[in-house]
Amino acid sequence: MAYWLIKSEPNTWSWDDHVKKGVEHWDGVRNYQANNNMKAMKNGDQAFFYHSVNEKKIVGIVEVVKEHYPDHTDKTGKGFGMVDFKAIKPVPNPVTLADIKANPDLQDMALVKQSRLSVCPVTDKEWKIISKMAGL
Repeated sequence: MAYWLIKSEPNTWSWDDHVKKGVEHWDGVRNYQANNNMKAMKNGDQAFFYHSVNEKKIVGIVEVVKEHYPDHTDKTGKGFGMVDFKAIKPVPNPVTLADIKANPDLQDMALVKQSRLSVCPVTDKEWKIISKMAGL
C-alpha cells in the first residue's frame, strides 16, 4: 500500500462534504505531476485529506476505491484524470502545516518541498509520524 496527501480548499470541497458523499471522484487536477501521482494510486492506497488555503491542516483519511480514469471536466484532451476516494475517518487531532514544518523528521516531505502540489506522495515513515501526531 502507498500513501498520499490530497489538498482541497474547504470552501470548495471540504472534509464534511466528502463524508456526506461517502465516495466521490477527485477531479479538476490540472498539474501534470499531481496527475501522475494519481495515475500511480492503487485501490486500497490511503491519503490524508488536507484543507488548504486558510486552514492548512490534515483533517481526515480517505482510501482509493477507483483507480485513475478520464476526468469528465477536462475539455482540453490532455489526458488529465481522476481517482475515486472513500472517506474513512477524521483525524482526532488535525495536524497543521506549521506542526509538520516544525518536525525535523518531516522536512523532506513533498508537502513542505512542493507546497503548491495538490496531490503528493507520503512515505511510510512520514505517514507513521503524522498519524501519531493526529492521534491515530
